[in-house]
Amino acid sequence: MKRPERGAGTGAGAAALWARLPGNLRGALWMMAAAFGFTVNGALVKALGETGLHAFQIALARAVFSFAALSPFILLAGPGIWRTRHPSIHLARALAGGAAMVCGFYAFTKLPLAEVTALSFTTPLFAIVMAVLLLGEPVRWRRWSATVVGFLGVVIMVRPGAAAFEPAAVVALGMALGIAVAVVLVKRFPEDESHVAMLGYFSVAATLMTIGPAVYFWRPPSFAEWLLLAAIGVLGLASQAMMIRAFRAGEATFVAPFDYSKLLLAGLLGFAVFGEVPDAWALLGAGIIVASTLYIAQREAARRAGRIRR
Repeated sequence: MKRPERGAGTGAGAAALWARLPGNLRGALWMMAAAFGFTVNGALVKALGETGLHAFQIALARAVFSFAALSPFILLAGPGIWRTRHPSIHLARALAGGAAMVCGFYAFTKLPLAEVTALSFTTPLFAIVMAVLLLGEPVRWRRWSATVVGFLGVVIMVRPGAAAFEPAAVVALGMALGIAVAVVLVKRFPEDESHVAMLGYFSVAATLMTIGPAVYFWRPPSFAEWLLLAAIGVLGLASQAMMIRAFRAGEATFVAPFDYSKLLLAGLLGFAVFGEVPDAWALLGAGIIVASTLYIAQREAARRAGRIRR
């Protein structure tokens, strides 16, 4: 009798063990893995920026290498993957996501990792405003109040008018705004809209958006820099895929708060690799932003459970 291969048995056992885990636990683990991937990606962008590569050049490489990594899945899906009844939403979402990526990469090259990460958590605050403007969703005073408090945290972190003010912080907020628009536009898609198509349209749009400025600012990368650029593209795509798996595996309101592990990871990585130490104002502002967005998430969870209205 033929014995099963050791590697195959181990893989099957691990898959079975993973499947037996509660959905929320699997979702939380996927989300923390995605947070780790996004944080490392930000560190790679910052490291390349310090070598002199421009943010547009890094963004173009991110889009191209992501599309290359996605290509096998596009080929498996066939040409029908590009057919959609919502081309305008795909275009708007891709443009918003592409602009957010460029803003984020520029901010990472100019600001500490933890500060950019903290400012990215304003996405839920912008999403509330965008949901009102784009979807006409009603929002009651408690969530508006939390949104205002969250933006107060932004003011504390950014400190406009102070000597320490860094204009790149405003660009980081542009990243959060772009992500918020993209997230809100996803709600306009039917549930069966292909995630591969969403990622594919984003990669194509980001390539077209960045190729002109990237050529203008082009500096020939070294072999090591090419490897890092490829890693940014593949890791960025993998992190997006892990985030999608996180929300599919568990309840969104349980899974989403684990994204805040990025702040701790960014602080540790920024200190260990770049010697960054956030000041008291940055810590205070980040704390206010996180607290307000967690409150909004809690209100959203209660609303979905039917315990409260908006």
